[in-house]
Amino acid sequence: MSKIEINTPASDFTLDDFSGRTWSLAGSRASSNILLVFNRGFL
Repeated sequence: MSKIEINTPASDFTLDDFSGRTWSLAGSRASSNILLVFNRGFL
C-alpha cells in the first residue's frame, strides 16, 4: 500500500452509520471538519 501525503483530499464514498442511515463524505465536506478512523479487524 502506498503512503498518503498530508492534505490529500479523500475520494468520495458512502457508508451506512451505526443507526443504518446513509452517510457520504461529499455530503459532509462543506459543513464541518471530518476525522475518519477505520479499525482493522473490528467485528
